[in-house]
Amino acid sequence: MINISRLWAGIDQPADHLRYGLHGMPGAPCAPASSRTRRPIVVWNITRTCNLRCVHCYADSHAQSYPGELTPEQCYAVIDDLAEYGANALLISGGEPLLHPRLPQLLKRTTERRLKVTISTNGTRITPQSAELFKTLGVAYVGISLDGVGAVHDRFRGVPGAFDAALRGFKLCEQVGQKTGLRLTLTRHNVQCMPQILDFIERENIQRVCFYHLVPTGRGVDVAALRPEESRAALDMLLERSAAWHASGSARELLTVTQPADGVYILLRQLREGNPLAEQTRRMLSWNGGGANSSGRGIANIDTQGFIHPDQFWQKLTLGNVKDTPFSKIWEAETQSASADQLRELRGSDDPVERQKKLTGPCATCQHFALCGGGYRTRAAIANGHWFGSDPACYLTAEERALTF
Repeated sequence: MINISRLWAGIDQPADHLRYGLHGMPGAPCAPASSRTRRPIVVWNITRTCNLRCVHCYADSHAQSYPGELTPEQCYAVIDDLAEYGANALLISGGEPLLHPRLPQLLKRTTERRLKVTISTNGTRITPQSAELFKTLGVAYVGISLDGVGAVHDRFRGVPGAFDAALRGFKLCEQVGQKTGLRLTLTRHNVQCMPQILDFIERENIQRVCFYHLVPTGRGVDVAALRPEESRAALDMLLERSAAWHASGSARELLTVTQPADGVYILLRQLREGNPLAEQTRRMLSWNGGGANSSGRGIANIDTQGFIHPDQFWQKLTLGNVKDTPFSKIWEAETQSASADQLRELRGSDDPVERQKKLTGPCATCQHFALCGGGYRTRAAIANGHWFGSDPACYLTAEERALTF
């Protein structure tokens, strides 16, 4: 996750002690000793059932029930284990998590155990009662997925009226003071709508926005990813809008997800333009380590069947199952098993130089590997059939990859 508001505009944000090792931030606990020692953020798909038919759904969800999902007792055991382990946060997702019959009980158990919890939802099922429940229980953040304005969003979601229903969900959360934000996946089908999307964000006074780079998995394999020039243009637009928001006095959070190369692109622009924040950006990216400290280390996934994966998009690599072994033991690779060996291999050496030696393709010779970590490792694994290939969505030019500073 790249925090554009912090790197480009210098605005303090709540979780930057975890992203960039920043100490002394207001209201923030102490930063971890290093990005390699962070406890993970766990994305938990509590159900595969969904009321929409999104064209890019990584879970390939439908409006049906799926056998084998975790029982209430197994869910509670997962929450207790994550709390005792000290996971940085629990992101509850789906399918559509609001369709899970025991979501209120799961949220209550999570907040009682003082585990930070966020929800990723399509927003269409939010009611006045559920919005009030989120606020009362102390849900940290509700992320509502949009992929355009009006009919563009409805086409992505496969259901007419999905945009209006999601906007209604925003409003209901706003009315009770629940922190809410937007999640959007950039593809060639909606990137041309970015000016309207950004205007919508301003108009609705949405305070947190995450732009995801497409990961082609699930139904997303049939969706067109951005061309390199489109990725660059999209990021330039986000940087311009972030600067404008900052100049107007807004502290809105603007982030990109699943593309560590965004951080390097920002740094190169800062250096080229003489931006005084460049050295601070370099230090923060170096501490973070990009993809080297993300999937399989800083991010984890528990799917609806209890299987553990390096992240929510990497479903083909299974590391264990919480029905048999607690997440904490699997994640610490305490077991003598093939999956523990896989996890150790994926994490690799603490030394970026040694880790880079194992890669192939453009990432193997890129001068910015220590900052980027080889891009998004899941996308590299999907494209190459192994996790030591290069991220095909990296849009840096050969000249930029060869630059030293």
